[in-house]
Amino acid sequence: MTEKECEHHHDEDETMRRRMGAAVLGFLAAGLFVVFLVWAILHPHGPRFVLQDATIYAFNTSQPNFLTSNLQVTLSSRNPNDKIGIFYDRLDIYASYRNQQVTLATLLPASYQGHLDVTIWSPILSGTSVPVAPYFSPALSQDLMAGMVLLNIKIDGWVRWKVGTWISGRYRLHVNCPAYITLAGHFSGEGPAVKYQLVQRCGVDV
Repeated sequence: MTEKECEHHHDEDETMRRRMGAAVLGFLAAGLFVVFLVWAILHPHGPRFVLQDATIYAFNTSQPNFLTSNLQVTLSSRNPNDKIGIFYDRLDIYASYRNQQVTLATLLPASYQGHLDVTIWSPILSGTSVPVAPYFSPALSQDLMAGMVLLNIKIDGWVRWKVGTWISGRYRLHVNCPAYITLAGHFSGEGPAVKYQLVQRCGVDV
């Protein structure tokens, strides 16, 4: 083979490699466009959380600037999408009072939620002698005297979406469920457990 023929053969190989590279890139771009188009058409909606009830076993300041609380809550989550599944990779739930976390975070089990499915959790949230801000005890005493305490049941976690066989990356999930506990003389922060039926819609941010 002459030098000229070798150069011609090399040019053909280079042209073939370029065409193959362009074809692969075009195929990938088309695939990504299809996924984006499906995603845009389906437009996934975030899960809908509802705080069903709360059972209060303890909620009192055993000593100044320290709070002891023990409660069990029941929450439900519904996937409103009829073509998109939801993976709950990690969900930490805890109780907050006056913007301060007052229980330890409890890890909810990782799960997958199919189209229009409903998932229910009933975790126990507790915190023993949790340090609180100096204004906390007087504020709690005022709320107890007024007959109502506002707790916030919060969830921080990560979710992923599933469309067919495609699974998205992780998205941050924040849930805030206000729980208006009407005491009405039945509960003064300690004593027998009291169960409150709430059925309170939660705020969800994904």
